[in-house]
Amino acid sequence: MIVITAPTGNIGHQVLDRVLAAGRPVRVVARDPAKLPAGVRERAEVVQGSHGDAKVVARAFDGADAVFWLLPPDPRAASLDDAFEGFTRPAAEAMRRFGVKRVVDVSALGRDTPHAAKAGFVTASLAMDDLIAGTGVAFRALAASGFMDNVLRQVQPIKEQGLFFDVVSPDRGLRIVATRDIAAVAARLLLDETWTGREEIPLLGPEDLSYDDMAATISDVLGTPVRYRQIPAGALEERLAGRGMSAAMIQGMLDMMEAKENGLDDAIARTPQHAIDTPTSFRQWCEDVLKPAVQAL
Repeated sequence: MIVITAPTGNIGHQVLDRVLAAGRPVRVVARDPAKLPAGVRERAEVVQGSHGDAKVVARAFDGADAVFWLLPPDPRAASLDDAFEGFTRPAAEAMRRFGVKRVVDVSALGRDTPHAAKAGFVTASLAMDDLIAGTGVAFRALAASGFMDNVLRQVQPIKEQGLFFDVVSPDRGLRIVATRDIAAVAARLLLDETWTGREEIPLLGPEDLSYDDMAATISDVLGTPVRYRQIPAGALEERLAGRGMSAAMIQGMLDMMEAKENGLDDAIARTPQHAIDTPTSFRQWCEDVLKPAVQAL
């Protein structure tokens, strides 16, 4: 039995589709099962509730061989510990109690770098990994770089203003990966019963690009000029607060972005394997995902 958490999310639903296609028994944990496609509800066992709830994960992990663990965002959490380790602790206890054999999670780059101790969300994510690994399960942390799919959050200004924004320098080279590639690696691991031990798998995407590089690609694919504009950290803080994000989570975001600016993601040397594991180029992603989203507005 393979358990998939966050099955309606951007990554989780893609992992679920791949595992179901392989014909393996699947159990999903969903707050609102009505959000699952009817075909999924017919083919997968559904445990309703939050995977941060001890009773829910006890039901979900009983008899499970493998778990895909994906932390849901909690923008209003009082602390990073509450949002990451606190949420995960009941699941870690259930993994140990029910003898789960293998766990795959989505984490972040940056371990063993000088910046990891104060990298906000990344620091908290790495602590979550350690909590899971400490249960004794075989564990694979998918250490992902920035997501190409995050650009979708700015579809409206891209279409209406020809602009997108962030706090990172426009010429700062970044590792970016498509969520569909993360899902493909996760599903492959969940379906493979042979691996053991603990390992981080860096998912870098096939190329390093700056935001100026991305703007040029977006412009070319959309056939209209699009520019990147760097904004001050204070402006981002103001926007996040306006959306109801807690002070602790805002600081976690700002610390992560500062660490990335200072080289958090750069420690892993790129190899040909990274392009094999995460082959989707930013141009291809723009053609397949961003362009249809812009046209749909």
